[in-house]
Amino acid sequence: MLQLLGLQLFTGVALGAIYVLMAVGLSLIFGMLTVVNFAHGAFFMVGAYVGYLLYQYVPNFWICLVAVPVLTGLIGIVVERYLVRPLYGRGIDYPLLLTFGLGYVMVEVIRIIFGKQGLPVSTPEALQGAVDVFVGPFPLYRLFVIGVAVVVLLILWLFIERTSFGLIIRAGARDPMIVRVLGVDISRVWLVVFAIGTGIAGLAGYLSAPMQGIAPEMGTNVLIVAFVVTVVGGMGSLTGAIVAGLLIGIVESLAAFMYPEASKVSMFIIMALVLLVRPMGLFGRAGLMS
Repeated sequence: MLQLLGLQLFTGVALGAIYVLMAVGLSLIFGMLTVVNFAHGAFFMVGAYVGYLLYQYVPNFWICLVAVPVLTGLIGIVVERYLVRPLYGRGIDYPLLLTFGLGYVMVEVIRIIFGKQGLPVSTPEALQGAVDVFVGPFPLYRLFVIGVAVVVLLILWLFIERTSFGLIIRAGARDPMIVRVLGVDISRVWLVVFAIGTGIAGLAGYLSAPMQGIAPEMGTNVLIVAFVVTVVGGMGSLTGAIVAGLLIGIVESLAAFMYPEASKVSMFIIMALVLLVRPMGLFGRAGLMS
């Protein structure tokens, strides 16, 4: 029994790693741009399909692992520059409605190109099999997903906390007007932040593909979870996104083991409890990486 619980705990951490990557990208965009990106789940899905398509021409998992977030981020750059940017200053509703509709458009485009049926994605040969994690054998690929999430978060933290551009991002999240007064092109900062957020979402989609396959609707459910994680952790807080993502992933996994009927409801119960105690979320909105 303890062994099974331990394995479920590791499964929850792996699941939480995907949730963390999604929520971090969502929180990064909201914290800097104050844009509720309803197309975030679509970027998750696009990342999975971009990786699938790229692999047909360059059958190397590691090259695709690097290329997918870059390509998805480039798509994010086009979206921010030509669709989202003209709506800045018009209120939070306008970009929200735009990204909501954009998400549907992106899903339909994928359906037209790849069809409505899902596609299986095999686990890379080098990451197949299982390893002993003290409580029993655990899939190597899921451990790899956890490791990638840790590396991405570490790089993101170093970028935001230890670089001059990161300093501008943190300052812009608190007071963009002052940043403008100091002569910084804040629109360029917004562009980079949106690209990073969507690139991380695309990476999460690519990493999740071998675990669940790919389908045009795959971003819908994970978008709901990402919003729940963001609300629980605190809108705009990257630290909150990390803590809440792991918490919800672990709770969902343990609930699926002990009471499967409640596995999908468990995250909403957590959200309700947190909001009753802390309406602003676990870490509020004190700023990026707070």
